Amino acid sequence: MFVLVLGIVLWWLAHLQKSVTPRFCDAMTERFGEERRRGIIAGLILLSVVLMIIGFRMAPYAHLYTTPSWGIHLNNLLMLIVIFLLGVGRSSGRARCWLRHPMLLGIVIWAGAHLLVNGDLASLVLFGGLAAWAIVSILTINMRDGNWARPDPGPLKGDVKHIALTVAIFAVISGIHYWIGPSPFPGG
Repeated sequence: MFVLVLGIVLWWLAHLQKSVTPRFCDAMTERFGEERRRGIIAGLILLSVVLMIIGFRMAPYAHLYTTPSWGIHLNNLLMLIVIFLLGVGRSSGRARCWLRHPMLLGIVIWAGAHLLVNGDLASLVLFGGLAAWAIVSILTINMRDGNWARPDPGPLKGDVKHIALTVAIFAVISGIHYWIGPSPFPGG
């Protein structure tokens, strides 16, 4: 469990360094330059993901709660919404102006959806830790940046393209999930 927690802590530190410790971030930029600082942070993020994967796979199974039988269906529906949210901020459609933090909200929903189908301690640590990070990120960004300048809505065809892309990405992720396990579908 230590490796999993270490990965989550590194994820938090790498992602929140600009919001929580701006002076440290500025000092890193002065010492290494902007490009190198970003490279260091990207390296820490990659390391954190590797540690989370290894730590999650190494963690002993500790049952906390029984998941509902309908949870897998709701999880899959929520994952479609999550994939839509993860990319909507960069889309060219009307939906991009609906939410200030669609990607971070997507992470919170992703974590909650996965806790519907995983009732063990390692899942609670992983998904709960990343959901907490996303919520803290939303709060720190709002405190740091104040009011949000809502982008102008784009054409409806941008949303249609984004929905089609969402469905395609969902199919790819489902296939990978099915291949490496666990299956995202009942009886799989």
